[in-house]
Amino acid sequence: MTATLTLKRLELIRELLPKTATVGFLVNPDNQDLLLEIEDVARSTGQSLEVAKARNPDDFEPAFAQLVRAQVGAVLVSNDALFVSQRVQLVAMAKHHSLPATYEFREFPAVGGLMSYGPNLAGILQKVGTYAALILKGAKPSDLPIEQPTAFELVINSATARSLGIQIPPALLLRADEVID
Repeated sequence: MTATLTLKRLELIRELLPKTATVGFLVNPDNQDLLLEIEDVARSTGQSLEVAKARNPDDFEPAFAQLVRAQVGAVLVSNDALFVSQRVQLVAMAKHHSLPATYEFREFPAVGGLMSYGPNLAGILQKVGTYAALILKGAKPSDLPIEQPTAFELVINSATARSLGIQIPPALLLRADEVID
């Protein structure tokens, strides 16, 4: 689902940018499948993407510096466990460089990120816990159905938008499941 969600997040962030703006994409290079999917998304949309790579927190500053040099209009931060665990640092880095950024989980706008679109992380972790409990009680993992998220939420941090000088279009605000001020 990552490519589909990335395409949707790309569409959402494009609503805030000039039509000709290049979008940056921050990815962990250890996730080659995701990198290939994103390149496919860029080709299919004709969108110019500047890919910056970070495999540990020490790579964040050079990656953001690359995006600034490339004069991207915004950054899509890929879904990666490293990025989720370092969300406060990533959000601070985006603010420091005055780059609007979009993320997959609401936990990012909750700590000051601009926008997220994706499944509810707490719901995903609850489902993981349910599956772990079933397995611990003797269920065979191969007998459990594979489940995909079915609900997705758009979260916008309007205070961050103001600090970046971004006017969120009313239509986008109306589609938001949550607006953090």
